[in-house]
Amino acid sequence: MVSEQTCTLAAIDIGTNSIHMVIVEIDKTLPAFTIISREKDTVRLGERDPKTGNLTEAAIARSLASLRRCKDLADSFNVEQIIAAATSATREAPNGLDFIWQVEEQIGITINLISGYEEARRIYLGVLSGMDFQEKPHVIIDIGGGSTEIILADSVEPRFLSSTKVGAVRLTNEFITTDPIDESELTYLRAYVRGMLERPIDEVKRKLKPGEIPQTVGTSGTIETLVGIHAIQTLGELPSPLQGYQMSRKDLKDMVKKFVSLTYEERVDLSGMSEKRAEIIVAGAVILLEAMTMLDLETITICERALREGMIVDWMLSHGLIEDRLSFQTAVRQRSVYKIARKYQVDLGYGETVATFAVSLFEQLAGVLHDWEKSDQELLWSAAILHNCGVYISHSSHHKHSYYLIRHAELLGFTEIEIETIANIARYHRKSTPKKKHDAYSKLPDKYRKRIKQLSAMLRIAVALDRRQIGAIKEIDCKYDEEYKKLHLHLIPSNSQDDCALELWNLDYKKVVFEDLFDVKIVATVESQLVPN
Repeated sequence: MVSEQTCTLAAIDIGTNSIHMVIVEIDKTLPAFTIISREKDTVRLGERDPKTGNLTEAAIARSLASLRRCKDLADSFNVEQIIAAATSATREAPNGLDFIWQVEEQIGITINLISGYEEARRIYLGVLSGMDFQEKPHVIIDIGGGSTEIILADSVEPRFLSSTKVGAVRLTNEFITTDPIDESELTYLRAYVRGMLERPIDEVKRKLKPGEIPQTVGTSGTIETLVGIHAIQTLGELPSPLQGYQMSRKDLKDMVKKFVSLTYEERVDLSGMSEKRAEIIVAGAVILLEAMTMLDLETITICERALREGMIVDWMLSHGLIEDRLSFQTAVRQRSVYKIARKYQVDLGYGETVATFAVSLFEQLAGVLHDWEKSDQELLWSAAILHNCGVYISHSSHHKHSYYLIRHAELLGFTEIEIETIANIARYHRKSTPKKKHDAYSKLPDKYRKRIKQLSAMLRIAVALDRRQIGAIKEIDCKYDEEYKKLHLHLIPSNSQDDCALELWNLDYKKVVFEDLFDVKIVATVESQLVPN
């Protein structure tokens, strides 16, 4: 760290259209951050092979070159850490994970793949860090290259998060073949956008309280370009900063009418329009106009903070640097896990008992049998709470159902690889151990496979110790005999008269996986057995 009071951080947003980086100095005493440098590169990572859906070699090469420049710039500012997130283009491509491992291997940047809902949550955090919501509800619209995030939020929490596969690059590639766009293509494009946005917009309306009129906030490149062009045409110059500039829906409608009548070359000639943006601005403008029309929003205010600033805020939250108006967000992971547990009717009393045992084993064996970190403990806790959620579908093979439900749940605060890890830990709490023939597990790098093996083995022990699901065992005390490679589990029962015979029997059955993995012999004793009559 540069000092006790400050640190420097870089956040990279790897989108469908562009790669953005922001470098900030965080003042831990306030807490707040100041942006000291920005970098943007249009790489069109979302340029995918039409047959396979893979990211193309050319798009990957452009992205790698851009990320190298980001790394060099970050190093020149002596940043303590680079945090990076990839969104829809990487998320949807079959070779998206290969691209992520390639970046880590060649450049040394670890990329977190995040879900659309998590992307929306971080956009909210970014906007909230740059605007005073004044206790009023806000609709936040973020139009990216591959997706559009629509968020209903106030200064306490996001009431509704959505991510829909309508983005400026995606729709341009899929629907626009004419230049200028002809009437039939425009009609189809508008109808498609309305159809795709119908569900999230209906949900936003449903979440608004009677009489509430939300403020509207627009973020990211497409909307910034539209608002910038409007400002130049209205004021004769581009305001700096653009933050807080407003544009009416009526003016946006006039802009869209003009854009659709122009060729690409004519759009490029507009003040405030870049060559790359001119290619996709028609689709982007249509998305914004349809969203505002469907939501009956009359004006939109620009916020220059979005995903990458939200990544900074999320980092500050996770490192305990923010405790005031964003304090509710610090427990987002835990609250999200409990929400999913309730959704799938998990027995929370049982789940929390198993989670307590699993965490106790993790903590007592840290530095003894494993070297996993605090963040890994959180993944184990989450898997333990949710390990039985698959019973919601069927008791038969419920561990496999648990994997599916967790993997496709809207777990907020976690990256995609973390959700995959939680789902796999839960998947292997019973029956088969992790095997390379299991498709989801085999695709993961060695480090993640090792983590799943060891944490799921701990979860098996924790599950065994509450076999009757009545909380028969109150506490576990672990002692490791290094000389004889024995792990002594001293079990303290809730009822001193209970010999916990069923738990001991189940432990004998379940402990083999743990013993083989850690090369130890587990010896378990119950306290009541040690007390003479």
